Amino acid sequence: PVAPPAPPRPAAAAPAEEIARRRNLAIISHPDAGKTTLTEKLLLYGDAIQQAGMVKARANGRDSTSDFLKMEKERGISISSTCLTFEYNAARVNLMDTPGHADFSEDTYRTLSAADNAVMLVDGGKGLEGQTKKLFGVARRSRLPVFTFVNKLDRPALSPWEVLDEIASEFGLETAVRTFPIGDGERFKGVYAVETDEVWLYERTERGAKAALTKIPYADSAAAIGDDELVAQLAEDREMIQELTPPLDEAALASGAMTSVYFGSAMSDAGVEPFLDEFIQLGSRPAPRPLRVAAGDDPKKLAPDHGDFAGFVFKMQANLDPKHRDCMAYVRIVSGTFEKGMKVTHARTGRSLTLSTATMLFGSDRDGVQEAFPGDVIGLNNPAGGLFQIGDALHTGSKIAFEPIPSFSPEVFGYLRPTEVGASRKSFNKGVDQLLAEGAIQRLSERGNPSPDPLLAAVGELQFEVVVDRMEGEYGVKCAVERVSYTIARWVQPELPMDDAWAAVDAAKKAGALAGAFYAEDVFGRPVLLFRNAFTVERLENDAELGLGLKPWALPPLG
Repeated sequence: PVAPPAPPRPAAAAPAEEIARRRNLAIISHPDAGKTTLTEKLLLYGDAIQQAGMVKARANGRDSTSDFLKMEKERGISISSTCLTFEYNAARVNLMDTPGHADFSEDTYRTLSAADNAVMLVDGGKGLEGQTKKLFGVARRSRLPVFTFVNKLDRPALSPWEVLDEIASEFGLETAVRTFPIGDGERFKGVYAVETDEVWLYERTERGAKAALTKIPYADSAAAIGDDELVAQLAEDREMIQELTPPLDEAALASGAMTSVYFGSAMSDAGVEPFLDEFIQLGSRPAPRPLRVAAGDDPKKLAPDHGDFAGFVFKMQANLDPKHRDCMAYVRIVSGTFEKGMKVTHARTGRSLTLSTATMLFGSDRDGVQEAFPGDVIGLNNPAGGLFQIGDALHTGSKIAFEPIPSFSPEVFGYLRPTEVGASRKSFNKGVDQLLAEGAIQRLSERGNPSPDPLLAAVGELQFEVVVDRMEGEYGVKCAVERVSYTIARWVQPELPMDDAWAAVDAAKKAGALAGAFYAEDVFGRPVLLFRNAFTVERLENDAELGLGLKPWALPPLG
């Protein structure tokens, strides 16, 4: 007789050495600061790829590893978060590439919720830009250490000292200079490494390959630099760094009071390797995660060395494998050891799941994984019916819920409708369910008037374009978004039971206070009011007697 399969092993605490060697980071930047290029060069130096695929590299048919959606490849922009894992100097690095486009800030916010470190990428020719400032605020609220890489020094750039002053004044940060540029534009030679007092000089090689590097002690570097003006400028800059900038304080970096600053050019490789070396040395290891507690209770956190397995879903991605129409949940492991075949509990529903297949992600590629540890990101197929939602916890042992990930307030609204007679309603519904599960767009419905066509709520117009493009390309259904003329959404008493919240709406409606409002409900059945102007919203917010408790976003229910 055939022996029955061995039962899955119980969850166990993660080995301390595996926790200690994990690093993960999310890159934040304004569009076109070079984020995808920096991502690819980090992968190149981590030997995860053999050749950097530049954005829209049509000359030889290559595309970037981190931009894998059709629209990303066509437009040369990042509109989806991806996770890329590689080994470097005995460390395991989980690099989370984030959207640069402002309409997809919410995806970036969720990715930062799963990160332990942030890298702020700044265009050296433009300084701090609007989206960079906004996303830095998100990283600060997440209490992440922030490393700064000032990019594009191979182009005409601002004075490095001007950029440092801007960072200090805009964010109230101390700036610890770790590498400093030697020239800019066509005269850009490389970087000066503060810690080792060395000059790193670069020469271009074959396109996509690593640049040729020469490292020289500063005292011997003048001849190799070969430019008297740059040599004199470096001597002055070196003296100013020593006398005017603070030394690196690891505790201040970890707390977010200081940022370590690196200059370079991702396109020409300059400064990428010294940055990566220091990130491995200084980057935060997997950190404890805040747990969701009742109002008034003391804060609690779950430590990575906790004995039970726990993780949370921070991102959903449909159609990583278009042939199978799958939907992948990205799960950040917080504690314990993941093992293939283990049984876990889905906290929101109490449902028991066997994790028989999990993958380690690399852009759109994935490999099966047998075990994983805190700090890792694994991919799980969303069970039939779309069980997983962003923010869901998976665990062994006692029930837990992590601090929830809020949604951004949508500003554009419209019905998604098929445009061809006879379009497959089954394909339409599946596409809607999978794409909206990703969380970039919220699904609403009109109260008391259910429609087979969903009312979409998004932060920006590009999100609608992406849904329409992907519905046709991935599900074969041509669609259009029929806009409705509302610009503001407010949830009503989202912390109350649904019936109580609707009672507040009905009372305000009866009092004649909601003229012109659109009555919608979210996927949890909670009331959402849509308005055409801010004046009406302000009036309702200032009327305490109505008791609407309007909120620009709502946390998912605890379950």
